[in-house]
Amino acid sequence: MLDEATHYSLLKTLEENPGLSQRDLAKKLGVSLGKINYCLNALVEKGNLKINNFRNSDNKLAYAYLLTPRGVEQKARMTVQFLKKKVQEYERLRAEIAELQREAEQKGLLKQDNE
Repeated sequence: MLDEATHYSLLKTLEENPGLSQRDLAKKLGVSLGKINYCLNALVEKGNLKINNFRNSDNKLAYAYLLTPRGVEQKARMTVQFLKKKVQEYERLRAEIAELQREAEQKGLLKQDNE
């Protein structure tokens, strides 16, 4: 299954580095080679990615993974969604940290700044 985090990370990485091998993508994203292969195929089927093959200097077949206009749009939408999600997580953590600091100060576990 193509989860949103992997989908976004893969689109972002390929936009910046279209010539990475599947093995390099797997290492960079911390997922298995099989998952990368599955995700790339799913992105091609969705019309978000185009695969071009070419021969590199060692006469081996290599691939470039290029985002289609649809893939660029999808990545932009996902960027906004992830930004909103991360801001919410940040605000929740900030409130939790403030509460923990108040609690620790009330119990005398932390010195206040003016002491």
